[in-house]
Amino acid sequence: MAWPRDLIAGPGRAVTVLSFTQILGWGILIYPPVLMMPLIAAERGWSLAFCMSGLSVALATSGLLSPTSCGLIDRYGGNRVMSLGALTGMAGMIGLAFADQWQVYLLCWLLIGAAMSSTLYDPAFTTLTRIFGATARRQITFVTFAGGFASTVGWPATHVLLAHFGWRGTYIVFAIVLGLVIAPLHAFALPRAAPNAPLPAQTNATPAKEAFLPPRGWPFILLAAAFACHAFLLSGVTSNLLAMLERGGIDPATVVIIGALFGPAQVMARLGDFTFASKTSPLWVARIAVICMVIAFTSLALAGISVVVAGLFCILFGAANGVMTIARGAVPLAMFGPAGYGRVIGRIARPALLLQASAPFAVAAVAQRLSDRTVLEFGAVGAVVAFGCLLALRLPSAPSR
Repeated sequence: MAWPRDLIAGPGRAVTVLSFTQILGWGILIYPPVLMMPLIAAERGWSLAFCMSGLSVALATSGLLSPTSCGLIDRYGGNRVMSLGALTGMAGMIGLAFADQWQVYLLCWLLIGAAMSSTLYDPAFTTLTRIFGATARRQITFVTFAGGFASTVGWPATHVLLAHFGWRGTYIVFAIVLGLVIAPLHAFALPRAAPNAPLPAQTNATPAKEAFLPPRGWPFILLAAAFACHAFLLSGVTSNLLAMLERGGIDPATVVIIGALFGPAQVMARLGDFTFASKTSPLWVARIAVICMVIAFTSLALAGISVVVAGLFCILFGAANGVMTIARGAVPLAMFGPAGYGRVIGRIARPALLLQASAPFAVAAVAQRLSDRTVLEFGAVGAVVAFGCLLALRLPSAPSR
């Protein structure tokens, strides 16, 4: 069969490579800090808040650099930019293992932020769009489906490495994986150019200049605002959710079980999108996802925290995030087209990542000064705002042939 061969030897190998490296990349760059930071704080004598601020620095750096990194992929290809990003992350990880001054510590997180901007979802989406053009939605969905397992791999692997090597040794292992596994895969296994012949689905496609909107004005602003609202809610709520549920009277062991529902719900929603991608509009998928978020926040705010309602919240919120991650790559592609896609998606990611960096502290402050219920009410309002932005958008209509 041609399809399995394509996943190994043809352009489709980009899907295979990026599915694997996204699991490793997210499992190394994003998930470990929650387990690593308490150990670093205890050994260095720094506050936990300061140690966690390193991740915020990295996310903010990623947001600032994302348009540049994705724009470079548009010009030079993911094999060059994403491999360099992995090597930059390796340097940051090695630095963290030996940084004993706070200035050096934050500098290392700047390097890790640069790695995030050039190795995670947005650069992966850009690489796939450069290869597959306007038909890349299905490939994007498959890569995010695989990436949904990053927490399943990242947290247990980090726990095992910490038990055997300590936090310094764990960072060294992460650096080795970035430099000797991820970087070579990006450099040598990713296709170096788009296929010469168009894919069958693209044969009769309408030229981008006729079928797509220019990436500016109100359509661009509304789309960026919707994804920024989602990013703020995701980062702020997930970083504080378990503590909120404990304060609501649920015992810690049950809280962990409830929180674990988030990952499977995310993966199942992505599987559904992958199955029905050819029959659904990515914009409508995003709208439905945000409606699920509104229901999740409203239910928990009005009904109060209980095991059943908290479980429903995690399922709805996890499913919504699962498809919103896909929509972040698919909706800009459907609206603005593949031409200059990298810089477009990078510009959309910038405000989202900046808000994502500040959200954990902002949500914690609101919960401390006001109440957890107020946080949930604000979350419902934010989801309604995101829905309003998406509802005001329209996908361009292809001209009649």
